[in-house]
Amino acid sequence: MARPTLIVYCGLPGVGKSVASGYTADHLPAERYRSDEVRKRLFPDPSYTDAETDATYEELLEQARASLEAGTNVVLDATFQSKRYREQAAEIARATDAAVAFVRVTCDLEIVRERIDARTDTISDATFEQHLQLRESFDSLEREHLVVDNSGSLEETYRQIDRAVL
Repeated sequence: MARPTLIVYCGLPGVGKSVASGYTADHLPAERYRSDEVRKRLFPDPSYTDAETDATYEELLEQARASLEAGTNVVLDATFQSKRYREQAAEIARATDAAVAFVRVTCDLEIVRERIDARTDTISDATFEQHLQLRESFDSLEREHLVVDNSGSLEETYRQIDRAVL
């Protein structure tokens, strides 16, 4: 059986992780697990406490582990702002003998503001103010990783993913 791959998309709210992770999951192909969906399933009216966040990542990573153990490629979509959660994802890849890649999605600040303000039907509750707060507390990404700049058109983002990730 071929070795499965775990691709971890991380970055601040509103930068376009869901667009990038969705494209990747469709083209790899892979199962995609999104922290926003997991959180809403566990906590229908979330308050975004540390305990909720821990439970969300625990469930997200358990879903990834189960799919990787079954030999399925996995794409994770979450801020992964904490080094601790990124280390847990890397450990799951090691434990399941999966290849792993971390991808940080970035985007120009004014474009993030426009995109968050324009959201109408999204599972994410993140506001621009939360983006700014998390910007200050995002643990540096000290491990090897790829960067996708989602400041331009979707086609430009997809080309970056095609070249760097797929």
